[in-house]
Amino acid sequence: MLGPVVGREVHVAPKRSKHFSARGFYILALFLLLSTGWLVLAGTRPLSAVGDRARLGGLMFALLAPLQLTILGFQAALTSASSVAQEKDRRTLLLLLLTRVTSAELVLGKMSAGALTALAMLVAGIPVFLVLVLLGGVSLSQVLASTLIALTTILAGTAIGTMFGLWREKTFQTLAATVLALVLWVACGEVIATGILPGIPTSLANSISPLRAILAVTDGGLSATRLGAMFGNPIFSTCLATAVAAIAMWRLRIWNPSREARAPVALSEETVADERAVSWKVRDPRPVWDNPVLWREMRTWAYGRKVLLIRGAYVLLFLLAAAGLWQVISSGAIRERAGVDGVRAVPAATGALAPLAIVSLMIVNALAVNSVTNERDTLALDLLLVTDLSAWEFIFGKLWGVLYVGKEMILLPLALLALLWWFGGITTESFVYLVLGGGVLFVFAAALGIHSGLVYSNSRTAVLTSLGTLFFLAIGVVTCMVIMVGFRGSFSLQLAPFLAVILGGGAGLLAALGGRTPSAAIGVSAFLLPLLTFYAITTFLLQRDQLPVLLTVAGGYGFAVAAMLVPALSDLELAVQRGRGEAEAEG
Repeated sequence: MLGPVVGREVHVAPKRSKHFSARGFYILALFLLLSTGWLVLAGTRPLSAVGDRARLGGLMFALLAPLQLTILGFQAALTSASSVAQEKDRRTLLLLLLTRVTSAELVLGKMSAGALTALAMLVAGIPVFLVLVLLGGVSLSQVLASTLIALTTILAGTAIGTMFGLWREKTFQTLAATVLALVLWVACGEVIATGILPGIPTSLANSISPLRAILAVTDGGLSATRLGAMFGNPIFSTCLATAVAAIAMWRLRIWNPSREARAPVALSEETVADERAVSWKVRDPRPVWDNPVLWREMRTWAYGRKVLLIRGAYVLLFLLAAAGLWQVISSGAIRERAGVDGVRAVPAATGALAPLAIVSLMIVNALAVNSVTNERDTLALDLLLVTDLSAWEFIFGKLWGVLYVGKEMILLPLALLALLWWFGGITTESFVYLVLGGGVLFVFAAALGIHSGLVYSNSRTAVLTSLGTLFFLAIGVVTCMVIMVGFRGSFSLQLAPFLAVILGGGAGLLAALGGRTPSAAIGVSAFLLPLLTFYAITTFLLQRDQLPVLLTVAGGYGFAVAAMLVPALSDLELAVQRGRGEAEAEG
């Protein structure tokens, strides 16, 4: 019914080891988080009372349901977007357009193929959530509602990723537009929830934003708000997915092939001679810097002129974050601390700054990995290796070029920090520490993208590995902190289960960073980064001296940057050959 595109994916996916390992690791992660919550709450005594087990079930459901929505929603959208972008980079999408495959079959097939892994993980995670029902504190209707919200969010995410993949020509434009569209979707719900839009009820936020809907479902009690989230948001997400898919079907053969890919019409010799006689002239050569890679990144439209649309969408997100921060400043709550389960833990201004910072890091990371995969897909990387271009010129040309192209994603969050400092939200010392620490994180995000682009010859694998690593560091450690704050147990009882989770995360980072290029330095970085990030966030929450936080972030992430880039700087050709020699079968 959906055509040969999804048929191929359904038949090929079970032959891949990653199809099964993704579900296995996902269930294992959910089980480890559930076990961690059990150990943190139980401590050294058993949970014999029914109320204790119900409290555990309710708290873990409030943690796992939003986490599942966030992970699977982003994964489905980015998988669909990168899959279509890879088809474009390899020119295979043009071949599909020459076949008898209809526009509907192509769009729906790409959507279904992109959602296949996420849907398999969603179904595999249902038994874990049913265990929470057995513990108590969670009803079966809540589990079904959260699953339905996640399902429709996955469908909407794949539709958005597929549409941008078919529309945009450059892979970076596709990935950045997809991430920004998802974040703006959630941001619209947050804006409506504030009540600043006249004539729009705040309860509509639960029907628009999937995050608001899942949070409403996790609340106890059968209220009108919860019922609206249970039914309103799945209906809205389904309508959104249908509308976006319809637009993609309508514009598919208009967008593809794009004007950049269309060959000019052949002219006769007489016409060419006349054109040369009338309009031909010699263009003055453009001076090229000593580092041609850096010159191309900074002085040409290497990522397409439509990257201006990405910058415009990011500026819109920045304005929403600035409005949220201004609301915190004007209300006088600039120094107050927002609560998690009744605990005043996180500064109120963090709610406006943290999402913008995470999106900025993800866009810079996507730009970096795309800067290398584009060279590989167009076979330009092989040509660069036979020139007299040194590894230092290539690596640092890409690194500084990425930071220059993504300068808006770096400078605008710093502008919000300056605004917060100006109104007394943070001290001058903290402002300097935040600027320096943020600079290190942006360099790490760019270096991680370049490293993934070099060692993974499959563009889709490189993109998902790089963004997944950054996503884990941003979301995984924060999840551990939410468990700690939510259960409010003794730190001595929490230390053992948290160390187990951090070691598991370190093993995952080691597989992602050093699976193709193993080294002792990458191994040390993989196991240190989760622990150091955990320490930095803990110190921030406890409002202790901020200098150790800066030293921890700068030392840990700086060492990780060196561990990833030094092998490539020593022998760039060897790093590329390793990635090509271990190419995945699905490439």
